[in-house]
Order: sequence, then C-alpha cells, then structure tokens
Amino acid sequence: MLLVAAPACAMQQRMISLPGPDGVTLTAELFLPEGPPRGPAVLGLHGCAGFRRADGQPTALYMAWARHFTDAGRAFLLPDSFASRGEGEQCTQRGRGVLPGRERVADTMAAARWLSAQPFGQGLPVDVVGWSHGGSTVLWAAGAAQTAPIGRMIAFYPGCNAVNRVGLWRPAQPLLILIGEADDWTPAAPCAQLAARDPQRITYHAYPGAHHGFDAPNTPIRARSGLAFTANGNGVAHYGTDLVARADALARVSSFFNLGR
Repeated sequence: MLLVAAPACAMQQRMISLPGPDGVTLTAELFLPEGPPRGPAVLGLHGCAGFRRADGQPTALYMAWARHFTDAGRAFLLPDSFASRGEGEQCTQRGRGVLPGRERVADTMAAARWLSAQPFGQGLPVDVVGWSHGGSTVLWAAGAAQTAPIGRMIAFYPGCNAVNRVGLWRPAQPLLILIGEADDWTPAAPCAQLAARDPQRITYHAYPGAHHGFDAPNTPIRARSGLAFTANGNGVAHYGTDLVARADALARVSSFFNLGR
C-alpha cells in the first residue's frame, strides 16, 4: 500500500491495488477510520466519469462520502473500473468498453471478497453503494449478491431500464434506491417500476425536483451536453446539489447501513 497525501480529516487515505476478475489488477482508493473499524466495510462504485480529478485525488462527491463512512468507523473502498483497464470516462461513449452488467459487476464481486478478507473488513459481508453508472452496477450485483460476501446495497440515481428487461431479476439482499424525480439523465420512473417487483427487499425513495448528482456537495445545478445516453435522447442532462435531498440521503444511508452501531 502506498500512503498518499490527503486533506486533513478524521480518516486515512491510501492508494492500493487488488486482484480483480480475469487477471485485471484493480487500482483503488482506500479510506480507513482513525480508530478501530466498527461494522462492515463499505464498497463504493463510481459513476461514468470515474472518481478522480485531474490531479488524481477523488472528487468532492466521493471525498464527502468517504468522510461520512469513516466518521462512522467504516472502511471505504473505491475501485477504479475504468483506469484499471486503460479506459477513460464513459459518459460520452456510446460503445462503452466497461459495462455495469459485465465488467463492473465482476469487479464488485472481486472487490467485496478482497475487502471482507482484510483486517478492516473483519470477515463481515460488505455493504455496497454506487452512483449513476455505479448505481446501475449495484442493481446487477444485487441479482447475484449471494456469490460474494455482500450485505446491504444502495443505488444512487441508477439507470434501471436494462435491469427492467430481465424478467427474473430480484435482489438477493436488501436494496435502497435513491433518485431525483427531475432526473433527466437516468429517469426515476423505470426505477419505481423495478422497485415494485419486490417491495419487501427494495426500498425506493424519489426526491421531488432533484436532479442527477443531488448528493454532491456545493455543486450548482448545470446542464451537461454530449452525453451518450439521456432520458430525452438529446445528450443533455442536469447535474447538481439539492440541499434538502442531500441531507435526507445522508440520513437514509446512515440508517440503512446502521452507521454508528
């Protein structure tokens, strides 16, 4: 493990490598609490833009969630499914080289096994959370979660259309879906339809007026263009913070993952 400089906060940050599927070596960012870990480790799955800024550090969204989890005593791991394969962002790519239901679900299983086996994983089933492209990966992984040490799963604003076409799909573990009703990148309606399949295992919550990335800290809402897949097909979608939705999501994630217990 290589210790790297990190902003001052109550956590340790390390850049690591771990064995992935089919001989791939996954590079990842590992965040550890200052004290002994409490409860299951958390595996994070990044969105279609990846999770690093130009300087190599994680973006504000992932740093904020890393602090949230480590403040609760949890280890938090962010594998890089794109850079580990020599791929860049996938948001503008129609012929995507890394897919949620293919490479990324395999990465999820491999990372969960590795994370659970580490001292800070304590041999416990790993909680999994993903955003957008990573949220879609959560849905695919939820259908096969029994093949790895995976506990509860959370999908932030996932694309639900593809999984909806799989008639036999059901989550193997409890699943929480959080999405904005105004999301014009990955629309809410297909996720509501998906959640209705198994209301005993799937908790669904949509935020009125919230867009994609509503949980990002201090991010003014803006339109992104040139996207490969959007709700209306014009390649334009909105992204940015909704303060009410973000605060509620923090509380829901804490409750669902039993943080602090």
